[in-house]
Amino acid sequence: QVQLVESGGGLVQSGGSLRLSCAASGSIFSMYTMAWYRQAPGKQRELVASITSGGTTDYADSVKGRFTISRDNAKITVYLQMNSLMPEDTAVYYCYARGPPTYAPYWGQGTQVTVSS
Repeated sequence: QVQLVESGGGLVQSGGSLRLSCAASGSIFSMYTMAWYRQAPGKQRELVASITSGGTTDYADSVKGRFTISRDNAKITVYLQMNSLMPEDTAVYYCYARGPPTYAPYWGQGTQVTVSS
């Protein structure tokens, strides 16, 4: 069982920055693919960024060049640095993990990010 706890959300003005953190439990965190998803009101949950156990990253087109995902295996934490935030980035952001042995998906409880214009 993996538990994920997000933090770092809040209210920020357009053009501002926030850094989200996701603290995970589990001794094999380093083997997990980690990701951040977001869900805006009335919209489907969408993938924002992912990072594999080997450090390969991928981003949604809408956040490329503005967001950076990273991981610290020693701290069992994954981060999402969000710069140049825009009102359309407003959403609940969820941390996601998947890995051995079951490859079952795990989700955090979500953290609200609100960007004012």
